[in-house]
Order: sequence, then C-alpha cells, then structure tokens
Amino acid sequence: MNELRLVLSELVVERVGFGIFVLDRELNVVMWNRFMQDHSGKTAEQVIGKSIFASFPELPRVWLTRKVESVFQLGSFAFSSWEQRPYLFKFDHDRPITGGVDFMQQDCTFMPLTRERDVVAVCVTISDATHASMMQRARDEAVAKLQEYADRDGLTGIANRRYFELRLADEFARWHRYGGELSLLLFDIDHFKRINDEHGHLVGDTVLRVMAGRVAQTVRVQDVFGRFGGEEFALLLPCTGFDDAMFVAEKVRRAICETPIDVHGTRVTVSASFGGTQARKDATSSYEALINEADAALYSAKRQGRNRSVGFV
Repeated sequence: MNELRLVLSELVVERVGFGIFVLDRELNVVMWNRFMQDHSGKTAEQVIGKSIFASFPELPRVWLTRKVESVFQLGSFAFSSWEQRPYLFKFDHDRPITGGVDFMQQDCTFMPLTRERDVVAVCVTISDATHASMMQRARDEAVAKLQEYADRDGLTGIANRRYFELRLADEFARWHRYGGELSLLLFDIDHFKRINDEHGHLVGDTVLRVMAGRVAQTVRVQDVFGRFGGEEFALLLPCTGFDDAMFVAEKVRRAICETPIDVHGTRVTVSASFGGTQARKDATSSYEALINEADAALYSAKRQGRNRSVGFV
C-alpha cells in the first residue's frame, strides 16, 4: 500500500497543471516536475543537483534567495502574486499575442518541507495566472476609459466642469499650503447665440470643437483647460502670476479670433472675451472666490465691448 501511495503521489506531481520544484538550503534543485520541464525546455536530469541559478541565470537572484531563505527561517508559507512580480520564469504562454503580456504571468507559492520540525527544503509551485492577469488588465483599462469619459466634455473632448473644479480645488489647496502663484482665466465665445441662430446648432457645435482644439494647442501641458458649460470655458494656470496669465489670455484670444472657422463652406468669424485673476493670500479665501473674481472680470470685458482680456482688480 505504501508503495502504491508513492507511485500515485509521483504520478500526481508529474501530471498536475502547475509547476512544482523543490530547493534545498543552498538553492540546489531537488525535484523538477513535468510542467517545469515542458515549459522551461530543461529536463529533471539537467537541473536536479545543480543550483537553480546555474540552469536559469536570468532569475532574480536576490529576490528569490531572500524569499526561500525566509521560508527556511520562519517555517511558514510565502506567496508572490503576478500583480507583485509578473513572472519568475520566462515561460511562453498560450494566450493571444494581443493580450499585452510577453510571458506567462505566474503566481508562486513557497511551502516549507519539514522533518522533525526542521525545514529541510522549500517546495515552490508555479501557477499560470495569464488568463486572470489579462482579464484584470482588461477590466482596469475599461474602468480607466470610463473614468476618462466621465472627466471629459462630450462635445469638445476637453475637461468637463466637474473634473475642472476638482483640479482647481487640488491646485488651490496646494497653493494655499505651499505658496507660489496660481491664476485662472474664464472666457466665452462672443455672440455665440447669434452663431447658432444664423447658422444652426451643428455649425455652432463645430465652432466650439474647433475653438477648443485651437486653445488646447496653445496652452501648456500642465495647464487645465475645461468647458464650464455652453460657450463658457476656463483655463487653470498653475505656477503662473497675473501678468503672465493675462499674456496667455491674449495669446489664446488671438488664436481663437485670427482665423475664421470654415464649416462646410460657411466661414464663421469668432471672437472671445476673457477675464483673469490670480490667487492672493490676503484676499482669496477659496477656489470658488477665484471663480467669482474671474467671472466678474469676464463680464467687465463684455461691458467694455467684448473681444478683449480684462483682469480682476
């Protein structure tokens, strides 16, 4: 009966669908199952009795040595997920190459093998987690896409008001804590209702998209450009003082108005009015106050004849 158990045990070890190998204290290979042979291309005869690093010099020597030694010292299981370390061995996988992974993603378990309470060897199992990793990556990408869509204005593709105000709140809190400079511009398209009335809403939508594209190409990567609603837009300018912010306002205004927008043969002349302000320690109590100041400057620009930039004073 004992001989039968031994035969069955060896058969199971050879036929299981995951890798099993055993290391002694010097990290010499003591056992090597069929899974490891099939995926590594090295037979048991080639690796048993040798250091694992002699057969696989590309293995992470420091990490693996520390992992195995901790099992010898503590006598407890250790585990490594593909999320922590994608793989231990560079095994090929059988998933589509479009999955975005080069090698089999692996979960590794390190199990102490004891005799009379002493750890005499460590059994390492390698589980193929490629499918799970690809599914997780697909879910993460889908969630990221949904989040991106939630943060973007559907018409222009720039930040929507909710996301813009979140970034404004963050930047304001950072400015309030560490100091520096922070400016905000609000602007809208002059007589936009007239554009919709004379040319139709499809032309108006195109005007907004083209205008947003021109502005996005004009501002810096670190600036935040968002749609506040309708034809009103906002520019958050971190690390930017008032004079520089008003220079940006003029630069953006010219980018908008210098070239008419051609929509299916219809040339639409567009201009914009800007209001700008800067956060000030002695006067700006909240990011909402910053919005109110920029809004007041914007209406001042409209009262002065539109198509101009006015700063809050």
